[in-house]
Amino acid sequence: MSNLVFPVFNGLTYSVIKAQSWATRYQRSITGRELRIADYSNPIWNFTLIFSILRDFAFGSFGATNTELRTAMNFFGELKGAFDTFLLDDPDDDSVTLQPIGTGDGTTTTFQLVRQTITGGGFIENIIAPNVVTAIYDNAVLVSPVNYSVNFTTGIVTFTTAPAAGHALTATFTFYFRVRFSTDSMDFEQFYKQLWEIKQLKLTSIVL
Repeated sequence: MSNLVFPVFNGLTYSVIKAQSWATRYQRSITGRELRIADYSNPIWNFTLIFSILRDFAFGSFGATNTELRTAMNFFGELKGAFDTFLLDDPDDDSVTLQPIGTGDGTTTTFQLVRQTITGGGFIENIIAPNVVTAIYDNAVLVSPVNYSVNFTTGIVTFTTAPAAGHALTATFTFYFRVRFSTDSMDFEQFYKQLWEIKQLKLTSIVL
């Protein structure tokens, strides 16, 4: 499980597709009644990205050798296709403010970072790849960072002292999606000298 962050390329174009997937098992009796079981407690996110241009010539600073094309190829190779996971920053969905993460009971010291996908409502989703935890509050009082630690591979916050019973805990933080390439192959197409494109790049999120 790598902590590499997917590179930002200027050639990303629209449409960007972000699909939410669940898994439901259901059985129908002879009377027509159904029994349904949800297999997932958190959704699987599937991203489809299009890169209309990846340059394969030096740009920016003089003598640059890692072009956009070669950076993309190297990144895909380093992850060995779909084998390893990495981090994706969705600039339209990468932060929460004063998100409730639990209520103290005087005993529990560990709490999972979560977010509400729809502000003010919606389902609660675990965040397993936090980026920067800006602040944590205990009953609206800022908690000093020396009094808690954050596991950046699970999203679990551990307090040195258990929050008091009934105390509401909230957090403000940014986060990544932990994803993998959906397939073990990627097509790079050259449409002009030193100019390439990726017509479809698919990513799939993982859960722990």
